[in-house]
Amino acid sequence: MTSERTPDPESAREFLEALQPLARRMRAERSLSPGKMGILQHLSLHGRATSKELAAAIRVSPQAISLATPELEELGYIERVPDADDRRRTWIELAEAGRVKLEEEVRVGEVWIAQAIVERLTADEREILLAAIPVLKKIGVEPPRG
Repeated sequence: MTSERTPDPESAREFLEALQPLARRMRAERSLSPGKMGILQHLSLHGRATSKELAAAIRVSPQAISLATPELEELGYIERVPDADDRRRTWIELAEAGRVKLEEEVRVGEVWIAQAIVERLTADEREILLAAIPVLKKIGVEPPRG
């Protein structure tokens, strides 16, 4: 029988302190805000959505969506499409320019982190990091809703 241990608060704090500079640096490499990136990523993965669906999916307020989407639309990254059956509903869809921009933004972050890993970690540290990836993914997975 295995016993589950609650991680001590200090370990959790150290873990978060280690991740925060990485997240800040990744965001600094990008030209779009995390919220706008979230919108483009959601549309890329899930297809069209309403403003309300986007707000819930990326966990921001509907007001944040209503501020971000006009800017994304003006840049040509998203398109608003009226619903064919319900004239009150408008869908937000990822435009081709948005797909290209999302790929560029992701690539910038990937290049930076790959370079940092090669330049700053030893071969053994790189192996440890690779082995930790599946464990880290478990932390970020949403539990099933039921």
